[in-house]
Amino acid sequence: MAIHSTPDPRSSTVPSSRLTRLARLGQMASGVAGNMLLAGARQLAQGKRPKLSDLLLTPANAIRITQQLAHMRGAAMKVGQLISMDAGDLLPPELATILGRLRSDAHAMPMRQVQAVLSANWGAKWQQRFEAFSFAPIAAASIGQVHRAKTLDGRDLAIKIQYPGVRKSIASDVNNVASLLRMTGLLPATLDIAPLLAEAKRQLREEADYQAEGAHLQRFGQLLADSPEFVVPRLHADLTTKNVLAMSFVEGVPVETLVAAPQAERDRIVRLLIRLLFRELFEFGLMQTDPNFANYRFNPAWRRLILLDFGATRAFAPGFGQAYRQLMAAALAGDRPALRQAAMAIGYFDAGTQTKHQTAVLDMMQMALEPLGHTGDFDFSNTDLVQRLHNAGMALGAARDFWHIPPIDTLFLHRKLGGLYLLAARLKARVNVQQLIPPLF
Repeated sequence: MAIHSTPDPRSSTVPSSRLTRLARLGQMASGVAGNMLLAGARQLAQGKRPKLSDLLLTPANAIRITQQLAHMRGAAMKVGQLISMDAGDLLPPELATILGRLRSDAHAMPMRQVQAVLSANWGAKWQQRFEAFSFAPIAAASIGQVHRAKTLDGRDLAIKIQYPGVRKSIASDVNNVASLLRMTGLLPATLDIAPLLAEAKRQLREEADYQAEGAHLQRFGQLLADSPEFVVPRLHADLTTKNVLAMSFVEGVPVETLVAAPQAERDRIVRLLIRLLFRELFEFGLMQTDPNFANYRFNPAWRRLILLDFGATRAFAPGFGQAYRQLMAAALAGDRPALRQAAMAIGYFDAGTQTKHQTAVLDMMQMALEPLGHTGDFDFSNTDLVQRLHNAGMALGAARDFWHIPPIDTLFLHRKLGGLYLLAARLKARVNVQQLIPPLF
């Protein structure tokens, strides 16, 4: 077997035992606390009254937190993204600043750890099944990393390998990171984040089950069989386990590199993704909810979009799509009372919510649906929509008398929609979104 390995200067062994991971978090907390004490002492010596958030948000603390989580990977790295839902609209700006520094490009596993994981899943003589295997990953994220390989029977594969210890450390990682967030004082004691934490654990357990992800991969391949514009990699079940996912390798370039493509091609790509979002919500009842740009690639020869990473696939309750049909219809009709009723039925607020907060939520909804209500092509490159949504979310999140977590399904939908808007803006797309809206009734 041909082995290809280029040492990654950022590779590091993934701490896999619960005690080791807890110790890592403890070291991080101790270091942050020590930095805060020193900074507070300096401010007191200068006659100033230190503010907790100012002491926490120092460059040294931000670097310490993000580097340690990136080194640990797994749930510890992912939980901040899940709690903030990649937006931070429900969190104070100070906390969103720290979580926003954490990127998805984790350190890679060293070669010996990769070999150990594969031997545990495929057997000690797994190399005999391959003509070539590259130990230099082509991608590394919070849950696992991806390698390219070629089997003796000629299959060109992408092999996703889960970091050791990820699954068994999910509950403790989530609880420990949440405790650290509580200790900062940035999360108010009145905010019940238990539903978010439970959902984070559930979602992470699903993402850490590569056989379940393989099933989602197959399902989306079936659902999109009538859409030749999309390519979904084919599952190779004989090499797939809970910790290793084997799928066909599909050649492509990152979708964001198409910023230099002709306008018509960029518009077409965004139209395809918007239409896919509507199909996921209203037709499939199943959505890939991770909007990371890395999950979309493009094959220039075929002019087809490649869809990757179905670990964060979410099935919606039967009535969820119908509830959003009513909400969208009310928003597009400019019927504010009907929009309020639809929002309340979904659970964005209740009858006891202060009028000013109800108004703020409804304003955000109408803002988010601007592209749908626009006549003609909506120019995503010439709008401050994403920034306005972010600012409105921050203002609502800063209102401590409105700390309310809407239904979890809505957060995943917002996450996908926000990511799609960001990609459309990056590609400077112009799309007539109204023409893509399916019949709402």
